[in-house]
Amino acid sequence: MTPALGFNGQCNEAIALYERAFGAKIREKVLYSQANPKDFQYKPEEKDFVFYAEMSIGNKRISLGDDSMNLLGEIEPTNSHKMSLLMEFESDEALKTAYEILSAGATIITPLCNTTYCTAYVVLVDKFGIRWDLMSGYEG
Repeated sequence: MTPALGFNGQCNEAIALYERAFGAKIREKVLYSQANPKDFQYKPEEKDFVFYAEMSIGNKRISLGDDSMNLLGEIEPTNSHKMSLLMEFESDEALKTAYEILSAGATIITPLCNTTYCTAYVVLVDKFGIRWDLMSGYEG
């Protein structure tokens, strides 16, 4: 199973943030203007939106794209926090670096702390509405 993250015209910005925060590597990226026009129509101002992207964080694959198409015109964009992406870091320092990068414009749910099962832990919803649980020093 591959997590798929949707953005409303901000996918390129999100990719840049995740590259800085997690060292993410883009494996594939297709812009609206590069996609087959038989698949959908887009507005001229959306030509640089991301039709499909795939990145890896470590050995994990994540799919990303802009959700501006709303082909049926019936679905209101919402942010759901019933799911989060858990990122485990090899050190507290690496977690703190990612946290500093992600926290700009984010909503902090659980401030940076240590717990009985890990040395550093924080939960936040980034400025794109994606919930991240960051932890290091897991002692499970």
